[in-house]
Amino acid sequence: MPLKYTFKTALEGLRTNKSRSLLTILGIVIGITSVTLIMSISQGANDLILGEFETFGSKIISIEPGREPTGPSDFSALFSDSLKQKDLDALRNIPTYTNIVPEVVVPGSVSFEGETFTGITLGANEIAADIFDLEVEEGDLFTDSDVRSRASVVVIGSDVKEELFGLSDAVGNNIKIKDRNFRVVGVFKKKGNSLFFNTDELVLVPYTTAMQYLLGQNYFNEIIGEATSEDVIDETVFDIEATLRVAHNIDDPEKDDFYVVTQEGAAETVGLITGIMAALLASVAAISLVVGGIGIMNIMLVSVTERTREIGLRKALGATNRDIQNQFIAEAVGLTVAGGFIGVVLGTLLSFIASIGLTSAIGADWPFSLPFSAAVLGFVVSASVGLIFGIYPARQAAKKSPIEALRYE
Repeated sequence: MPLKYTFKTALEGLRTNKSRSLLTILGIVIGITSVTLIMSISQGANDLILGEFETFGSKIISIEPGREPTGPSDFSALFSDSLKQKDLDALRNIPTYTNIVPEVVVPGSVSFEGETFTGITLGANEIAADIFDLEVEEGDLFTDSDVRSRASVVVIGSDVKEELFGLSDAVGNNIKIKDRNFRVVGVFKKKGNSLFFNTDELVLVPYTTAMQYLLGQNYFNEIIGEATSEDVIDETVFDIEATLRVAHNIDDPEKDDFYVVTQEGAAETVGLITGIMAALLASVAAISLVVGGIGIMNIMLVSVTERTREIGLRKALGATNRDIQNQFIAEAVGLTVAGGFIGVVLGTLLSFIASIGLTSAIGADWPFSLPFSAAVLGFVVSASVGLIFGIYPARQAAKKSPIEALRYE
């Protein structure tokens, strides 16, 4: 039988039982929708994070305290006290490492006349505004002199200002941080969320003041700096590692109590993590494809039994075993390809809705992205499921004796 008649006969068989056909492909639709949605959201997350890294600057190099984490048990290294003032002074001697910003994180909230706001209190120097691309809208930044003198001054984000002062002026007033008065010298221009934190909730104080009066510690939580150009990033990383090993009396790199992170390295790590998470989630979603495939096989077996007389009649009229087998395989593949198409369309629609919802939820522009591979994978997988799980019912149909089939009631 010519191939076009095989597909025509298969299509006619599917049209005869529309309800059963729709129920048969339900598992495929759910599976393909899930896979498409997961791949789209994962790609959107990857694009968002890489975009934030590009905005942050490709020349940024950060130094983290402790041994570089290689697993969940290593994250205690994040609380290491290995980065200190002597390290900062030594790093300033590296000619290709500039705009160095030491950072300490101050937990807790800030308050003004009974109003309280829990934001992100950070101890740093005045260069932090350039590194994080922040502009002062009211007042001024604190100065290097304020840092050296451990002045109790603060620059706040726009959300902090609105929450504590409303429409009143913030500059010149005192706010409390851990029961200590800080004079507001500036307010940052509204910017919104970034990959790292919501800059509008930032409370920035001199790091020396934070370490001396708020934390009572003599170490940094992080040091951030910038290479003079992209061409010298590798050279700068080498110099940073060599400088800190001398400062810490470390001879064996395996015993480093710090690690250096470049934006390229961080982006690769994030891409790897999002890829692994997408693969794990997609493998879970693939279970519904297997369930859907088994459902198709069962329904097709029932269909073979119900259409026994039809099979006998077709064989009596000259249809070969191969014709019967091809017809039922075509029906199974047709069902799953239709399910794959519906799944890709639904997955795309849900991905678009999800991108809007995530943009609203996190306050950052979550990009809608549908990889071409997701659509191709949807069709290829659905067709493969139909072919694999349709072969056995098709063979059972082809094996039926025409005489016995015609006698079947």
